[in-house]
Amino acid sequence: MFNHTSMALAIIFALQSSPLLAQEQKTITNNGTEPQTNQKDDTQAIEKMTVHGVRQRLEKAGMLSDSIMKTEVISSELMNNKNAVNLTEAINNTPGVRVSNECSMCGVKRIMLNGLRGEQTTILVDGLPVHAMIAGYYAVDAIPTTGLDRIEVARGAGASLIAPEAIGGTINIITKTAIENSATVDASIGENGNRKIGILGTGVSEDGRTLATLTAQYDDRNQVDEDNNFVNESPSQDNRTFSLRLSHDITDNDNVILRYANVQSEVFGGPMLGNTFADGAATSADNVIATFDDIPSDMLFKDGDVRNQFIGKAWETTEWVKTQRDELSLSWLSALNDDWNMTLSGSYSDHTQDSFYEGFSYYAEDTMWYVDARFNYFLNEAHLLTFGLDKRTEEMRSHSSGENEPDYVSDAFDYDVLGLYLQDTWQASDKLEVNMALRFDHVQADFIDTSKPGKEIDQHIIAPRIDMSYSHNDEWMSRLSAGKGYRAPLSFFETDHGVLDASKGFEIDVDKLERSKSATYALSFTGEQLSVTSSVAWTQVDNLAMLDETDDGVPRLTQLDKTATVTTTDLALGYALTDNLTLNLTAERFFYDSAFQSSYAIAPVEKRLTFYTDWDINGWEIFTNLVWIDARDLSDYGYDGYNQIDSSGNVVTSSKKSTHAPSYWTFDFKISKSLTDSITLYAGVNNLFDYTQVDNGESPLFYDDNGDYDVAYIWGPLRGREAYTGIQVTF
Repeated sequence: MFNHTSMALAIIFALQSSPLLAQEQKTITNNGTEPQTNQKDDTQAIEKMTVHGVRQRLEKAGMLSDSIMKTEVISSELMNNKNAVNLTEAINNTPGVRVSNECSMCGVKRIMLNGLRGEQTTILVDGLPVHAMIAGYYAVDAIPTTGLDRIEVARGAGASLIAPEAIGGTINIITKTAIENSATVDASIGENGNRKIGILGTGVSEDGRTLATLTAQYDDRNQVDEDNNFVNESPSQDNRTFSLRLSHDITDNDNVILRYANVQSEVFGGPMLGNTFADGAATSADNVIATFDDIPSDMLFKDGDVRNQFIGKAWETTEWVKTQRDELSLSWLSALNDDWNMTLSGSYSDHTQDSFYEGFSYYAEDTMWYVDARFNYFLNEAHLLTFGLDKRTEEMRSHSSGENEPDYVSDAFDYDVLGLYLQDTWQASDKLEVNMALRFDHVQADFIDTSKPGKEIDQHIIAPRIDMSYSHNDEWMSRLSAGKGYRAPLSFFETDHGVLDASKGFEIDVDKLERSKSATYALSFTGEQLSVTSSVAWTQVDNLAMLDETDDGVPRLTQLDKTATVTTTDLALGYALTDNLTLNLTAERFFYDSAFQSSYAIAPVEKRLTFYTDWDINGWEIFTNLVWIDARDLSDYGYDGYNQIDSSGNVVTSSKKSTHAPSYWTFDFKISKSLTDSITLYAGVNNLFDYTQVDNGESPLFYDDNGDYDVAYIWGPLRGREAYTGIQVTF
């Protein structure tokens, strides 16, 4: 079932039985700059921990400071409560975060921060970039939650010192640091073929200098066809991941961390496998692609209506995407003396995508190298200076079945960024802390197709940022952040899930960086039982990338002439009703101007309420999560389509699809019981009341004004109720 499982188990058991590992374990604090909050058990555990190791000692002393900006932290406990299998499930509906499902066939996901688009979000792992440009479209659903300590979401341009291209913000995935010898297995099974097995092994050497964390996860789910027309609204997905993280204190002042990960994902969407279509039975992706004959059917659906049975050939709705990514990172931290420390880091990723879009094949390999040399210097008790140099080099090569078309322009590119940065973390007083950062970058982006001579982008850019926190008293705190950022638009997949008509070829009209300005203010209150945070964020983007087409109908990646602006507001409340019962409520409002609205592929959320509870009682833990989304006018986002065409291929005007997306709510529930200190049973239901947009009469399939078929008339949930049960065992 899982080709890394046997390897994972072997290493875990080797760690468990190794004579080099301690019989009496030493503990260390979490590796990260942001403590977990709102977790009473974590607070009690931290009080018992003793700090060991170079990194932990410097973090405690404040010598590895990066940012003081407002950061949402999704703890491992919250991920477990949500039964989150992957990154998108873990962070969805976090304040300011929206996971947008942008294709009913291929299931592509975009992680949107502060209302911006998914390609404007940067994903880091343990503070380093290991996700190349095309990795953010299909493989985000394959990033596992097994072995994660927490996820830090920082919103706004320049949210990370090393990621100025994060116009929307950054998502930093923090791996668990080993604190003892242990192994945990978490297995679950549910409706619609949902299965998961996660394996986590940790080991600590006898002298406490070497820490090992190993994770492996397999998860999959079946296609879903809510309207029974033989075409899915949500594809099947099969994910297999493996990672190993080693931390070693070479000396009392030097630490090295090595991390390797392999991610494999396969998505199949379109015709429901196991059924017979115009070209025969569809049994697998290989079977469907093998029967591809390039001869389209006269009609795809009975009576030309997307709500009726699919009667075309299986390949005509097939979208199959197979991805693989290898990640490698190395970081050396050296405490040079009491005032100086240095970190030399490097990361590498190789991401490949092999795909088939309704007769159009596309293969791409995206390789990225990143190196960073950073120095921290305690100038005095009030100032910590951070400065350094980094370089990112990315090379993407692709080929497709459209290469012989006369209008074809390859989307292969070279991307290089060389940057210098300086940051001053200033403790102005006991109440005021200021973080001022400045980056200077040389950015080059080159589409290497022979029809695109010269470098499209060759610019120098300065990106400043300031973060401030002020403690009004023991209960009230203000945080203010403002900065500039940039991003180079590089791929069609940023604005569409795939180009489906090879006969029309491609066109690229990009020669400027996206440039952004952003500002965020947050006011927080923390009492004994009540905690409240209210925030407002504003972002403005020039040269925003979008997809349109030429007069000849050729898809074109271009940029808006107008400045686009989005503003978000949110209010988050947490109340400890008792020592064992916590209530949480978040209210959010997003304001998009017409320029931003025109650039979205899928209508984003405008108003959202999230209410969740966590109740511990007599060894039982009960978690509930209620999400409400307000109604939207889809015409604001360019929605226009029809359910039916006639025998001549012309749209039936009476079948025009509604542009009113009604309000709706979903409810998730999970209950778990600890049988012993090491065995926990759990069960739950996602989307308990089985709400989908299809059951409310609106298929995601449609015909445009020209009678061309598409698959992204999406405004609501596409997967209905799914119950599950599982067991977690720790050795």
